[in-house]
Parts: sequence; structure tokens; C-alpha cells
Amino acid sequence: MTTETTDLHISDFDFDLPEAHIAKRPPEHREDARLLDVVTQQGTQPGKTEFHDRTIKELPTLVQPGDIWVINDTKVIPARLFGQKITGGQIEILLLEPAGEDHQWFAWGKSNKPLKAGTQIHFSEHFSAEVLSREGKTLRLKLIADDVGQAIESHGHMPLPPYIDRPDSEADQQRYQTVFAEHKGAVAAPTAGLHLTPALMQSMEQAGARFVRVTLHVGPGTFQPVQVDHVRDHQMHEEAYIISEAAAVTINQAKAAGQRIVAVGTTSLRTLEAASQAGNIRAGAGRTDIFIYPGYQFQMADALLTNFHLPRSTLLMLVSALAGKEPVMQAYQHAIEQNYRFYSYGDAMFLRRTSFITPNLPL
Repeated sequence: MTTETTDLHISDFDFDLPEAHIAKRPPEHREDARLLDVVTQQGTQPGKTEFHDRTIKELPTLVQPGDIWVINDTKVIPARLFGQKITGGQIEILLLEPAGEDHQWFAWGKSNKPLKAGTQIHFSEHFSAEVLSREGKTLRLKLIADDVGQAIESHGHMPLPPYIDRPDSEADQQRYQTVFAEHKGAVAAPTAGLHLTPALMQSMEQAGARFVRVTLHVGPGTFQPVQVDHVRDHQMHEEAYIISEAAAVTINQAKAAGQRIVAVGTTSLRTLEAASQAGNIRAGAGRTDIFIYPGYQFQMADALLTNFHLPRSTLLMLVSALAGKEPVMQAYQHAIEQNYRFYSYGDAMFLRRTSFITPNLPL
């Protein structure tokens, strides 16, 4: 938890990343990723930060009995569609989220000319769309097929991030999805969860962790660059989330008992903070555009498992809010020097504080 000034500039979160550090493909096995353990000291040495180079397989050794590890069980849909207009012009569509009934969707479109209301898009002989309206860059489409859901599954492609500059493959259908993905709706993966396997989670449970599921359907705004100079002027994208009554009760009881709440990924963390009120999680469905950056006072999250994020991104700002901007930027420099792999298919970092470390845990 930090108390840094909120008068921050986007340039404060910039860093140089060699292209070779960007992971374009996942490791052979999920648990093969490396883990930078970032320990923020408190108490006798406030402000001191330690870095420990570990692997994802070591996560069970970092569990404290009673830990609640909050995972996001959203499922990525094959949201990228490639089609053409009647004139033959090529079009790429990124589905964002349903826009009510009658198979209407909000979407972004990419073509040589702006897509207007009335434009017909053909994805295959039996699958098409009509542009109903446009507001800014967002389209409202009506998808047309005998079975729209099946058509999306059959013709859609995994919406890999723009920095993975290659076509998606069959392997991405498995690897750009967590093993606990359940509820369809995301157009980007909650990437910290990509490292977890059933066997690893079982080992963590044996060490005393409990996993609690929440759902936040990750939107494309997670990859959108910040367009303002002052951080406080940025407007976050809105995303839908759901927290069950059972999940809320488990988290609230653990928090009241002083147990550690570990967010697996920034999406889980944003869900926790968006749904918290006076130190308690509220169950139910909602939408959030919560923007977390240094100066934010956390209500629920005590620790975070997350990947390495883009320069000048809101995700980097969120991580900096939890551990402090300078410690995080130092951690990123350490990761670059030690050849960690960055972004969605890259390695991870675990941010924790000494106030939550028990004597038997490694430092």
C-alpha cells in the first residue's frame, strides 16, 4: 500500500524494453515460467525491497496457511473475425461484448475505409454481420447465422495482444486460456492465471492456500495506450464482473481473521477493489471502471501474482500502487537484466510485504 503523490505523468511509467524480451509464444509447459519474488520490507527497514529469482513451481513454498488466492475464471472467446464487404474489401472485427438481444454485439472494426451503418460483412457462406450503428470507434453489429454462438466458435480466432505479431495457432486455443476458465466473455486472457496448473494448485492447497473464484470479463482496453499526459486524467474502460455470495463470504471471513488475500492477476485485484466497501466484499454482478495508480489505498488485496506489463500502461500503474513506483521500476530493470520474458506469454512476479511473512517462509 502506497501514499505516493497522485500528480503523476505517464512518462513516469516509461522504460526501455528490448524486443527480444517480449514473449511471442508460451513456454513449453505452463509451470516452466520464471517468477520474480518482490518483497517490500516494512517495520525495522521500511522502504527496502528485495528481489528473489524463482520459478512458478516454487509458488507452494510462498503460500501461507490460510491464504486466499483469488482467481479470475473468465473464458476468452475467439473474438477476432476476418471477413469482407460485398465490394471485396477486407475487414477485421474484434467482438467486445453482447449489446442486448437479437445477436447484437459491440465491436471494433479495421478496414481500409470507416465502416458505416448498413455495411454488410461476410465471414463465410452462412455467417455474416450488419453494421447497425457507429459511435466513435465502437460499432454495433447484428451477427447473422443459424447458430451464432457456434459460428463464432468455428470462424473466430483467439484475440492475441497486438504485440504478439503472428497469426494465432491451434496451440493458442489452449494456452491463451487458464485451466480454470469457465464463463465466456473475455477478449483478453487474465494472464497471471495462465501459469497455474491443476497439479500446482493442488500443491498450493496442500500448503494451506484456498482458491476463490471471481469473474471479470477482460476487455480490450487493457491493451489501449494511455493518451493523456497526467495520469489522473485517464478514463478507464468499463468491464463486467460477478462475485458469488460464497466467494464474498470466504474472502470477508479471511480478511476479518487477518489472513492474506492474494490476487492472481490485475483483473482479480480490480474486481476485489471494485466490489469492496468498508473492508468487505459485496456479492453480485456489476460493472467497473476503477483506475488504480499510486496513491490508491487498497481495501482488500495484500499481495499480487502478475505478469510483466507494457511501459506507460495502466497495469504498470496498478502494480506500482501496490508495491510502490520506485520498487516496481527497479524490479523491472532487474527483470530485464536477468532476461525475464515480458507480457502475456512471459514470466511472472509476486509482490508481497514482510508484514504478512511468517518465519517459515523464504525471504
